[in-house]
Amino acid sequence: MTTHITSIEELKSLVGTHLGYSDYQHVTQAQVDLFADATGDHQWIHVDPERAKTGPFGHTIAHGYLTLSLIPVLLGGVLSVEGVTMGVNYGTNKVRFTSPVPVGAEIRAGATLTSVDDVTGGVQVALDVMVEVKDAPKPSCVAQVVFRYYF
Repeated sequence: MTTHITSIEELKSLVGTHLGYSDYQHVTQAQVDLFADATGDHQWIHVDPERAKTGPFGHTIAHGYLTLSLIPVLLGGVLSVEGVTMGVNYGTNKVRFTSPVPVGAEIRAGATLTSVDDVTGGVQVALDVMVEVKDAPKPSCVAQVVFRYYF
């Protein structure tokens, strides 16, 4: 369920609140292959399903940075800030890839709003995000992401 925000004051009132979870999204081999092509990272654990069967995970896995790059898309199902003229990814404060994302798995993101700070023309927002594989015992990616919303 998406949290819809209609004002900066409303956004600020939610600091410290867990905003919920996105829907699950499948991670496909096609996505992984396209990411490998875009980044030049063609390591066999990502792009060679036959060889990966005999590797440490028993199948291909998504790149950690692919998982990280899916956070903004997943967060679209968690948080919607209305009235924004522009929103930008501003960075990350910390990132850990704590367990692999198997190709074919379903992932979702959960987010807690950790801060909202005024910047010229808008606000800077930090969110603690956990990307989880469905039925996995621990998250695959834990990150604090930072966005700027301009009004």
